[in-house]
Amino acid sequence: MERERFTRGMHALRTIQKEAGDEVYRRLSEISPDFADMLVTYPFGDIYTRSGLDLRSREIATISALTVLGYATPQLSAHIRAGLNAGLSQDEIIEIIIQMSVYAGFPAAINAMYAAKTVFDKDETEPVPQQGSPDPMP
Repeated sequence: MERERFTRGMHALRTIQKEAGDEVYRRLSEISPDFADMLVTYPFGDIYTRSGLDLRSREIATISALTVLGYATPQLSAHIRAGLNAGLSQDEIIEIIIQMSVYAGFPAAINAMYAAKTVFDKDETEPVPQQGSPDPMP
């Protein structure tokens, strides 16, 4: 059961984060293998693979939550990229951040906009998916 959750989680992590997911797992494993396994198994193996929301919707929720937190910029950047991988457009991500300014305030939204710009600038050489989402995860 644990191995199945981990395998499902790594598939989900790779689906949304591409090779960056492997890098996060590797780096965390160097610090704490148990924590790295927990990161893969619970959020990605148990939550991201549930059938209640598609991946695109999950990334909208995640970008929103991380924007509101206001202090998780590395994770926000990773999920902005994941949102692009899940079919969100740059304009949609900007609108999500603008919407969160109502609830998080302008300082958190400004930080999120800068994170988005950094991701968008880095990704300009890569094709950005348009509307829709990739194949559903198992």
